Amino acid sequence: MRIALADDDPELLDSLSQAISQAGHDLERFRNGTELKTSLQRETYDVVLLDWNMPGHTGLAIVEWAVAKLERPPAFILITSRTGKADIVTGLKAGATDYVVKPEMAEVVLARIEAAHRRQAPPQPDRIVSFGDYTFDRVLQKASLRGEEITLTNKEFELSLLFFDNLNRPLSRGYIFAEIWGGALDVESRTLDLHVSRVRSKLQLRPRNGFAIQTVFGFGYRMDEIGDTGGDGE
Repeated sequence: MRIALADDDPELLDSLSQAISQAGHDLERFRNGTELKTSLQRETYDVVLLDWNMPGHTGLAIVEWAVAKLERPPAFILITSRTGKADIVTGLKAGATDYVVKPEMAEVVLARIEAAHRRQAPPQPDRIVSFGDYTFDRVLQKASLRGEEITLTNKEFELSLLFFDNLNRPLSRGYIFAEIWGGALDVESRTLDLHVSRVRSKLQLRPRNGFAIQTVFGFGYRMDEIGDTGGDGE
């Protein structure tokens, strides 16, 4: 899971960061709302934990902006010292998935993060899954198009399923690196581009087959489900 954590309290940042990282999640930290808002426009996160009152932009303002502007906003959890029921209602109505009142144990916050992700994520996929004429066996890591097997490397298979499992959702380059290469950001950028190119070619991703990987310039990639235009272009 890829998580963004934004708070101007360094002690809380350190405490939550340790718990989240020890749980095996990929984490990015921010000390103000301005930095977080900028990152949300160029990165993909599964869950965003953010303080209600932050310099630059408040957590509530960011949630409202993200719900209105982002194509697929992540799950947001507001963390704050506000305890009034009216504040809780305001945060949830703005689009937050959950609300945590300070102070709270890091382990409890982590459980709330994981619960928010489960609510946001699609149901647990079956072993055999089909998308149009494409079929994938998650256990054997085999893919086929209209019954004809497609030879893919392990990384190509994982990348293919990542795109299909996130149809029509823009995925940042950093998110893809984290999911496929375990957050190994030292992997050269052209490695990702090469794998995307191979997946496009091997899966014959083009309009006549119903799907295409689009480049989201300055951000990453998106797998689109498209109609048959009668052409062969990508």
